[in-house]
Amino acid sequence: MTNILKLKEISKILIKSFPNPQTELHYTNHFTLLIAIILSAQTTDKMVNIATNTLFKLINTPQDLINLGIDELKLHIKILNYYNTKAQNIIKTAHILNQMQSIPNTLEDLMKLPGVGRKTANVFLNVALDKPTIAVDTHVFRLTNRIFNANFTKPEDAEKFLLQINSHSLKKHTHHLLILHGRYVCKAKKPDCKNCKISHLCSYFNQ
Repeated sequence: MTNILKLKEISKILIKSFPNPQTELHYTNHFTLLIAIILSAQTTDKMVNIATNTLFKLINTPQDLINLGIDELKLHIKILNYYNTKAQNIIKTAHILNQMQSIPNTLEDLMKLPGVGRKTANVFLNVALDKPTIAVDTHVFRLTNRIFNANFTKPEDAEKFLLQINSHSLKKHTHHLLILHGRYVCKAKKPDCKNCKISHLCSYFNQ
């Protein structure tokens, strides 16, 4: 079986375990989604949701965030890793979006925003705009190398490989499926191979 056929089969199997794959980040609109994704860098979604539980009751637009101010913002997100840098980037992004009166809808333009890298931009495009992008975070990168016995050293290489799947629906869900599988089954230190539905397709398990 080729890697592409294997990838398609894996997606079809995982979607039975996670029939409604979606981000676990909480948000109220596209703006707060973007903020949540920026905050999620080097931090778990669970911790981000704790931080934004009160924050998103106060902000709904870039202007709301500008009015809140960086010092107040830091108080809400101080439980997160690198909160000082994230706060600075988020405030800068809020000012830019407030002037633009819209959020960019392309990878290139999103990546021009402070705090928005390739992964963040791909997540936003996938979740907010229903684009068949694949964001490679630590889970996706680890699983791609593990399942396919690959030696990708850069997330961009793993992304390029995963994008070879040519089904729009499978491509759109692959990112979330791999994240959820990596978060709850194929964990970094102790993968639960015994209860893995795709172990028969996994190079790591069958080596």
